[in-house]
Amino acid sequence: MFSKKFLILLICTYFTIQIQAQKVQVNNKPERVNWFQDLAFGMFIHWNVDVSLGAVISHSLAGASNEYVEKYIQELPQYFNPHKFTPSHWAKLAKLAGMKYVVFTAKHHSGFCMFNTQTTPFNVMNTPYGKDLTKELIEAFRKEGIAIGLYFSPEDFYFFHQNNIQIGRLQLPEHFPMNNPKLMDYDKRQLRELLTNYGKIDILFIDGPGDGLREYAWSLNPDLVITRDIMTTPEQNTPDEPLPRPWEACYTMGTDWQYKPTNDPHKTGTEIINMLTEIRAKGGNFLLNIGPKQDGEIQIEQEALLQEVALWNFANAEAIGKVKPLSVVREENVWFTQSNDEKYIYAIVQRSGYEDWKYGTRKNLVLTHIEGNANTKVSVLGYKSELVEYKKGFDASTYIAATPIGLVVSAVNGQRFYTNNQWKNAVVLKIENAKFRKINTPKASQSNIDGAK
Repeated sequence: MFSKKFLILLICTYFTIQIQAQKVQVNNKPERVNWFQDLAFGMFIHWNVDVSLGAVISHSLAGASNEYVEKYIQELPQYFNPHKFTPSHWAKLAKLAGMKYVVFTAKHHSGFCMFNTQTTPFNVMNTPYGKDLTKELIEAFRKEGIAIGLYFSPEDFYFFHQNNIQIGRLQLPEHFPMNNPKLMDYDKRQLRELLTNYGKIDILFIDGPGDGLREYAWSLNPDLVITRDIMTTPEQNTPDEPLPRPWEACYTMGTDWQYKPTNDPHKTGTEIINMLTEIRAKGGNFLLNIGPKQDGEIQIEQEALLQEVALWNFANAEAIGKVKPLSVVREENVWFTQSNDEKYIYAIVQRSGYEDWKYGTRKNLVLTHIEGNANTKVSVLGYKSELVEYKKGFDASTYIAATPIGLVVSAVNGQRFYTNNQWKNAVVLKIENAKFRKINTPKASQSNIDGAK
C-alpha cells in the first residue's frame, strides 16, 4: 500500500504536469497571426554554399555517392565569397517593392549554416567570406522596418553524412528529429543561436518535421510566427478556391529557388503582379523568392522585376496590404479585396495586354456584387481623374451609377507609367460607402467564372 504522504505527492505532481501542459503553446498567437496577414507580401531568399555551381539548392546531395558528398562538403565552402554582397541594397529594394517581411535560408537541407554557429564547422565563417552574413542581412532589413523571418531545415544532410545516415528526405526514421535525439539536440542548439543571437526574430519557416522544435522555438520567443509546419504554404501554386486563413503562397521568379545561371526563363512583371492580387484576394500572403548570385549580387532580371512590382505597388499598395478577402473573390478579370475596417472595397482590374484599357481611354464596368447608393464614391488609386497628359479638354472624370444589377463604373486609365504607354498592369478602383453582396450563381456559370484567368 502507498503511504498517505506519497499519494499526496503523486496527486500534486499530476496536477503540476497538467498545468504545465496547458501552458505549452500549440499554435501561433491569434494577434500575431493577424499581424502576419497584414504584412501581405514578403521576400524569400534562397542562398547556399552550392550557388557557385548553379545547382538545385541542397538536393543534389540526396542519394549522392560518398565521393560526391565529401567533395561537396570539402570543396564548395572554398568558393563561397560573395564580395559584392550589399544587404542594404537588397533591403531597400524589398521595401520599395512593397515587401513587409523577409525570410532568409539560415540553414537549408544541406546543413550548411549561413550564420556563425558553434554546432558545426560547415558554416559561412569557414569560407573566404568569413563573416556572419545572416547578421548583416538581418541588420539591414531591420533598419528598413522589414519584419525578420528565418528559414530552417530540421533535416540536415551534413549531419546525416557525419552520422552514417543515408541522405534523403523523410524516408528513414532517423530523418525525423523526434526519432533521433542527437538530431533533435543538434537542431535545438542551432535554433537557440538563431533565436537569441540576432535580436527578436519575427517569423520562422520550418521546412521539415517540426515536432518538438516548434514548441522549443516558442519557449524562446512566444511571439514568433511559425509559417510552414503550422500554416498551409503551397509552392509554385495558388489554390483555385480561397483557403482558411492564414496561408502563404511561395513562388520563384524563374524555375528554381537558388541562382540558376542557365535555362531559367523568368515570369513577367505582370504575371507576378497578377499573382499578388489573386493571392491577396484569396486571403493569402505572397512570399516571392530571389536567388542571389555567387558574388552576392541580385540577378539583373530579378531586380528589374522587383522594380516593376515596386512601381505598381507605389500607386496601389493599399489594395493588397491591410485587407481581407470577400465572400466572392472576383468577377471575371476583376479581383476584390476589402480593408480590414470594411470602409473600402478594392476592385483590381487585371488587363490582358496593352490594348485592354489603353492609357487615356475610358472603360465601363458593371460590378454585380457591389451595391451602391447615393453616397458611394469610386476613385482610381494613384490617379486624380481630372487630366490626361497632352489631351486638352478631355473628360477624365469617374462616373458611377447604383443599379439593380450592380454598381456601374465608368473610369479613365490616366496613369502614365511608361514613356511609350506600354504598361499593361492592373488598375485599381477604390470604392467607398458600398456594400458587397453574394449572388447565388448557378453552378455552371460559377464554374465558368472560376475557370477564367
